Amino acid sequence: MITLYHHPLCPHSRFVRLLLGEYGITPELIEEKTYERRREFLILDPAGQTPVLVEQGGIVVPGAGTIAEYFDETRGLALGRHRLLPEDPASRVEVRRLFDWFSQKFFREVTDWLVTEKVYKRFMPRERGGGAPEMELVRAARSNIRTHLRYIGYLAGGRKWLAGEQLSHADLAAAAQLSCVDFLGDVPWDENEAAKHWYARVKSRPAFRSLLADRLPGLAPTAVYADLDF
Repeated sequence: MITLYHHPLCPHSRFVRLLLGEYGITPELIEEKTYERRREFLILDPAGQTPVLVEQGGIVVPGAGTIAEYFDETRGLALGRHRLLPEDPASRVEVRRLFDWFSQKFFREVTDWLVTEKVYKRFMPRERGGGAPEMELVRAARSNIRTHLRYIGYLAGGRKWLAGEQLSHADLAAAAQLSCVDFLGDVPWDENEAAKHWYARVKSRPAFRSLLADRLPGLAPTAVYADLDF
């Protein structure tokens, strides 16, 4: 059994859950509140950040990018033409470029602010940064997502998938970030039909089902969150 230390609204954890779903793997999920700084978790990964994956043989693999590369190296060939990291170097560069775009730039400019201010702060003790959201950051994230949505629409409008002709880490990274924002109801889907259509395709994949079932105490997702025909 593979174990994944995650948080339901950590987009990097969601990327790994989508990744594992595409490999047909159902991990044991352990919810980790990173602000608690649990000693047992810090022993696994001193960085104290989710996600952290523990392989069946005991190998500890921290971080979404490291986990993605690890699975491509150990199981990628088994996916054949459905491999999530293409074989030719130029295509791999594009997948990695977009993976970084969504897991770093999109996260910094959108997801981190929204999830931290609207979710994490609700559950964090005040001495660790909990409290009321800073609405200025929330408004900035809501503004920034419009630019990212246009970029997704631009990519999806000229390619079968975001990085090219096949589903890749880039699609999973983008969908993982968007899924968190969609949970909170902050994606203006009516502003870009191409991005919406692409997301509906990813959202309809079997790997996405566990994400659509996520719930948090006292925080319900928006009505369209689990709707495949949103």
